[in-house]
Amino acid sequence: MRVPLSWLREYVDLAADATPEDVLAALVTVGFEEEDVHRFDITGPVVVGQVVSLEPEPQSNGKTINWCQVDVGPEHGGVRGIVCGAHNFAVGDKVVVTLPGAVLPGPFPIAARKTYGHVSDGMIASARELGLGDEHNGIVVLSDLGIDAPVGTDAIALLGLDDVAVEINVTPDRGYAFSVRGVAREYAHATGAAFRDPAERDFAELQPGSGHTAVVDDQAPVRGKVGASEFVTRVVRDVDPSRPTPPWMIARLSLAGMRPLGVLIDITNYVMLELGQPLHGYDLDKLTGGITVRRATPGEKMTTLDGVERKLHVEDLLITDGSGPIGLAGVMGGGTTEMSDTTRNVLIEAATFDATTIARTARRHKLPSEASKRFERGVDPLIPFVTARRAADLMVELAGGTLTEEGGALFAEVFVAEIELPRGFVQGLIGVDYTDDEITGALTTIGAEVTAAENGWTVIPPTWRPDLTDKWTLAEEVARIHGLDRIPSVLPTPPSGRGLTAHQQGRRRVVNALAAAGFVETPAFPFTTAAQNDLHGSASGEHLPSIRLANPLDGQVPFLRRSLIPGLLQTAHRNISRGLTDLALFETGAVFVPEPGVEYGTAEVPPLGVRPSDEVLAALDASIPPQERHVAVLLTGNVSPRQPGRAAEAAGLVEALDAVRVIGAAAGIEIDVVQTQRAALHPGRAGALVAAGEDVGYVGELHPAVAEEADLPGRATVLELDLDRLLTLAGGRIVAASLSTFPAATQDVSLTLPAEVPAGEVRAALAEGAGALLESVRLVDDYRGEGVPEGSKSLTFALRFRADDRTLTAAEASAAKMAGVAVAAERFGAALRD
Repeated sequence: MRVPLSWLREYVDLAADATPEDVLAALVTVGFEEEDVHRFDITGPVVVGQVVSLEPEPQSNGKTINWCQVDVGPEHGGVRGIVCGAHNFAVGDKVVVTLPGAVLPGPFPIAARKTYGHVSDGMIASARELGLGDEHNGIVVLSDLGIDAPVGTDAIALLGLDDVAVEINVTPDRGYAFSVRGVAREYAHATGAAFRDPAERDFAELQPGSGHTAVVDDQAPVRGKVGASEFVTRVVRDVDPSRPTPPWMIARLSLAGMRPLGVLIDITNYVMLELGQPLHGYDLDKLTGGITVRRATPGEKMTTLDGVERKLHVEDLLITDGSGPIGLAGVMGGGTTEMSDTTRNVLIEAATFDATTIARTARRHKLPSEASKRFERGVDPLIPFVTARRAADLMVELAGGTLTEEGGALFAEVFVAEIELPRGFVQGLIGVDYTDDEITGALTTIGAEVTAAENGWTVIPPTWRPDLTDKWTLAEEVARIHGLDRIPSVLPTPPSGRGLTAHQQGRRRVVNALAAAGFVETPAFPFTTAAQNDLHGSASGEHLPSIRLANPLDGQVPFLRRSLIPGLLQTAHRNISRGLTDLALFETGAVFVPEPGVEYGTAEVPPLGVRPSDEVLAALDASIPPQERHVAVLLTGNVSPRQPGRAAEAAGLVEALDAVRVIGAAAGIEIDVVQTQRAALHPGRAGALVAAGEDVGYVGELHPAVAEEADLPGRATVLELDLDRLLTLAGGRIVAASLSTFPAATQDVSLTLPAEVPAGEVRAALAEGAGALLESVRLVDDYRGEGVPEGSKSLTFALRFRADDRTLTAAEASAAKMAGVAVAAERFGAALRD
């Protein structure tokens, strides 16, 4: 909201030396955010001049200019010669002259310059050049504005160009501040300055008369609220739309961010900004029959003031006459009855419309307006009568009209519910020891009626504050009026046992461990195709049920993902296309795994502003598919670049398995790898990840066809784990193993066994047989060749033994090793290799 200070001074006492920054600082103390300060950006000398002579001079380019002698007063050099291309003035007219040294908006500095064979010693200004509107066809003639000032008078002050406006951000719950009236009241709250309410008028003079009473015929109220509760009309006859809008009004409208559009429309905009009540003027002679407020019918259309024909929705609230729709209520008027240069009789409308209806209409038609912005936030229901009379008075004063006894009023009783405010509640909520007088004084200051009750007070909020609905909002008002700086800054003490859950802590450990290991986290959108879900969401690539979005951001990827791999593939492709070829990426996030045969989603969306019932909430919860949290990794390119004396090392399964170990260590559980097959992975280079006897994910190299389809130029290795399940299997707290101070005993063992036996199973057998003394077992060699029988292989493992209470002997280490060999021999027929 932009508020010119000259306007603000009419309704609240501002200090004579108050700067815009002072005003903004005061408004900040009562909860507004400062945005900007707006000025006309014009500096003098800009003065009133009188045309002494005018000589038309045709030019070779077909244009005719006027060589003028203009008297700007002895204090500004007397008569000056000025070239002017406009032709809407004559000798004797008083005009606005910008003299050398002046700077107009742009910035556009003025200097004496030679043009069309003359030295033009200044410029005669148009309205647009002064920043007073878009009119540029002619210069400003002061008599057209009803001004007759002495030659040499400062035109900046005369035209209101020395005014300045402050701009504040108005939050959605404080719609009353979209008016000079509301901001003046808040400035009074902040400073204690005297406030003069422009809406305080004798109700008797506000009565509109009869003959033009509207009818409300709302057959389908939204949420049971009739679309229009009040509708006031007044008639002003014999207006002169050709009269100029006064400069002071143009200046104020311009600073407030609105374009001057002619005196009649300017008056309606001015009153809306002043009082916060949108209103509309109709050309009375274009109306057919009486006015009816109703909902649109199916297939109905209308053309709004912006010249656009709009297809209406049955929820849209319309202003209609005998010819059909003449206005989109609370949003924009219609083109058939708009005020124009031929208007002689005006019907002024000021109404109270349902906020929800107006908000939905404005969004449905993508037609936000100054009117809808105010209606959807709530307008004072007691102000329409004042607004209509204020606009009528200005049309009489500025447009030469005559206020008649014609009009009409449809109004309803305004009821504001009482709020019980218990004694001590405000102090307990805000944390400040307010006295009873401070509480009641703050609420009375904002316009509320406060009545003492047995255990506190009964409060009736003012009609212009629909946001005050309960004791909590009243407490906020007390804090706001008495200063938010009185609230102490005290850090809360968290209750014992709260904080992150075990799963949240586990997820953070995994993410931090992967990042510390050199992987880069790259979150992606959770949208993909059905084919990608089938390929990466199952081992065989079979078709699986997926959740399709009703309104997807991208129609090519309308499904929620079942796997994180498609997102990592897109991220890898995007980086490779930009020259980043060595990638180690990971993501943690939710995947959506609907159960077969279950239909998710709901056809009925509960309305906004109303808490759904327990049954509706249960139905909404049931409509959400299971969402498992996964972690996935993708590696491609080189893990180590080529260097002098060292070849590049390509990222592959080894690095992927290292990532598996990093995840397992962070989660607190050991993860084993078992060879498997997956449709998206290379045959023979895929492994299932097993923890505590359960499959929790997979690791492997992408199938070459899959990598090629993803536009990856080389090999890519991926892994994906069900992180939630992994953390569940890991249990709760991770207990670090104690460190033994005794030395380790190391031994190697080479076993010959059938080639089809997985090395991981042999390793598990050795560990099981060796018992508690075995600290680690690591595969160091897989040999198949001379000296090994056909169809067999030789596996060499490095074993490390250690005891917590003594130094092991070689015999103890050998005995433990042979116990492990015995288990491997029993299960797989393994034999010690000579």
